[in-house]
Order: sequence, then structure tokens, then C-alpha cells
Amino acid sequence: MTILGVPTEIKPAERRVGMTPGSVRELTARGHRVLVQSGAGAGAGFDDAAYTAVGAEIVADAPAVFEGAELVVKVKEPQAVERAMLRPGQTLFTYLHLAPDPDQTKDLLASGATCIAYETVRDAHGGLPLLAPMSQVAGRLSIQAGATALESPNGGAGVLLGGVPGVAPAEVTVIGGGTVGRHAMEMAIGLGAHVTVLDTNTDTLEALSARFGPAISTLYSTKASLEEAVIDSDLVIGAVLIPGASAPKLVTAEMITAMRPGSVVVDVAIDQGGCFETSRATTHTDPTYVVDGVVHYCVANMPGAVPRTSTAALNHATLRHTIALAERGTRDALLADELLLPGLNVHDGRLTEPSVGDALGLESITPAEALAA
Repeated sequence: MTILGVPTEIKPAERRVGMTPGSVRELTARGHRVLVQSGAGAGAGFDDAAYTAVGAEIVADAPAVFEGAELVVKVKEPQAVERAMLRPGQTLFTYLHLAPDPDQTKDLLASGATCIAYETVRDAHGGLPLLAPMSQVAGRLSIQAGATALESPNGGAGVLLGGVPGVAPAEVTVIGGGTVGRHAMEMAIGLGAHVTVLDTNTDTLEALSARFGPAISTLYSTKASLEEAVIDSDLVIGAVLIPGASAPKLVTAEMITAMRPGSVVVDVAIDQGGCFETSRATTHTDPTYVVDGVVHYCVANMPGAVPRTSTAALNHATLRHTIALAERGTRDALLADELLLPGLNVHDGRLTEPSVGDALGLESITPAEALAA
């Protein structure tokens, strides 16, 4: 039997929860105990009664969760007060995004806990199955957020994405043709915008062209093509991802300055440091700011705006791994699954994700080496 813990998320305006009642039911039916902090699921529409009905034990506060649990299941990276409650031998399973966050990395190393990051777990094709559902949500939300920011009362230029008969639609540029980019394009096309996508992978561009046809323009990303597209845009979506690593700063401050006043940029890569030089993380309570007349939307937990949808989608992806960790124990589950193993970022005071080591100038070892030690 494993004791799992589900604390209330405390990142500003974060309403998702690590486990749904449905997921808890799967664990309790297998004989495991699940401690859920009172109110943890309220923001996503799950009250305490829904958890107790499936066998969860409701506890009063986060210290009770962290003290009692062997495996803590969260959504967002642990905040400083949560990191202080982690202990050696305990396992944390959540999004971490360590590369742009030296303070969190330092605290997790000092805790002695085993920390598995959703965003670096792999699938058989090299994809990121636990990041994908939130990337889908964030891609779709990026267009909603961008369209809202383009409205005059919100500081934008007063441009309607789809235009109307006789008035041209907005120019939307999507940087990166991965999961975020594809879902952003679907939304922008659906709203009638003119969409351009840039990527350095010609296979990706070919696939996008085949999928969307003449509804989009595809450009191989160079400094020149990127600059031209950004400057001519009403809305730019930053959808760049290097798994586990800091996002490259592709859009320079000079490009931002050259954009039309009232244009909007949405940096979906902000949880990995952002891909605009002018980006800084914001929250849902204060999502935008303006630099040189350009509205910036840089919320680091965008899917938190739709917690019911996001929580369900995330649990569909994470549940089988949560079950494996509970059933087999952390070490055996990691060693038995070469796709879960890359999710190990910190173990027993050692960093096990090389891209984080490169970003922060820290020594790292492989997950297999850490577990063998």
C-alpha cells in the first residue's frame, strides 16, 4: 500500500488539481490511501464529498498532506513553502520546469526527495505525452487570450481576428509548429484570421501544409523571415519548445519595437523562460503588460484558466504513471519503464536532467546512474 497526497495548488489563480475523484477511485480500489487537502478540487468543480465518496481521506491543510504522503501528486511546480515540506525518500510527481528556475532547483536538490517532471516523460515516438494535453489547451487559449487583448478596452489595436466582409482579417503569426502551434492555428483559422507559421523543421511545415492547406502560409524560420512576419503581425504566438531546456529568445526587443502599436504577443513558452526578449511571467489576476506599445500576455499557467477541462485532460495522461508509481514503488516503476524514466529530474540530492544542468551550470547524472547509486 502507498499513501498518496493531493494538496491544494497555491500558485496564483491556479485552480487545477492533481487528481480527479475518478483517478482517486482507481487508486483506492487497488488498496492505496489517498490524502486530499480540503478544498483542493473546488476550483475544478470537485468538492470534498466527491473525494470521500471514492475513498479519499480529507485532511485539513498542506502540511498534513506532505507529512502523511509517500507520493505527492500535483499540477504546478512546488512553491517555496511546499518545497520546504518535502523530505528524503518522498516522491513528487508534477510539472517542474526547472531550467529557468534556479531557486526551485536548489530547493528540490536540498530536499532529498525524488522529483519526477511531467514535461520530460516520453512516449514511444519521442513525444511528451504528459505535456501534450496542456499544450493543446494552451494553444487554443492563446488565440482566445490574444483576441481579447487585441480589443481596445484591453489596450489592443481594436482588431477583430476574423475581420468582416470588406475588412481584412488579422494577421496571426505562430512561431513553432508543434502541439501548441497546431492547436493555436486551428483556433485562429476557425475565427477567420490569416495565419502564418514558422518552423525550422521542413517535415513539420510539410505536414502542417498538408493538414491546413491554403488556410495557412508556412515559412522556414530564419532571422529575416521571423523578423518580417513578426513586424507585420497583429498577433504573435510564441509556441517554441526544447524539452526540459530554457526556451530560446527568438523575438528580439528590436522586433517588438518595430511592431504596430496595439499589436499583441502571447508567450506560451513563458514557463520555460519565454521566447520573446521582452517577456516576463504574469498571472491570471494580472495577465498583460505593455512594452513599446505592444501588449504582452505571458501567463505561466495558461491552462489554469479552464481548470475543469485541464484537470480532466491531464489526469487522462498521468493516471497510468501514478498507478505504476503507487503499485511498484518509485524506483522499480522508473526502472521498469524507459518512457517514465526520463521524467526523473531530481533524485536524492542529484540533478538527473542534463538540459537543466546546462541551463543552470550544474552537474548532472543520468536517471539510471542516480537510481543505481
